[in-house]
Amino acid sequence: MINDNLLHIITIYLAVINVVTFCTYGIDKLKAKKSLWRIREVSLLMLAVLGGSTGAWLGMKLWHHKTQHKKFRYGIPAIIIIQFAFIIYLLKQ
Repeated sequence: MINDNLLHIITIYLAVINVVTFCTYGIDKLKAKKSLWRIREVSLLMLAVLGGSTGAWLGMKLWHHKTQHKKFRYGIPAIIIIQFAFIIYLLKQ
């Protein structure tokens, strides 16, 4: 069983990483529209892997960003499923 302090820290971490990821997708979309330097795709995907998958998915939907790229269109939902399954596994321990 995860103790309450650890659960609190994990919750704060996930909230922060998802907000950062969501904003990063928005910034990259803005830069794409203005033909400016872009954020690397591997960096966007890594933010999702590090816990920001929900923020990435919301950013893709709201900003209409990276929705035509198969690795994002299928990869982000796959990461979400894996992360939620892992969270459920941890909570049942």
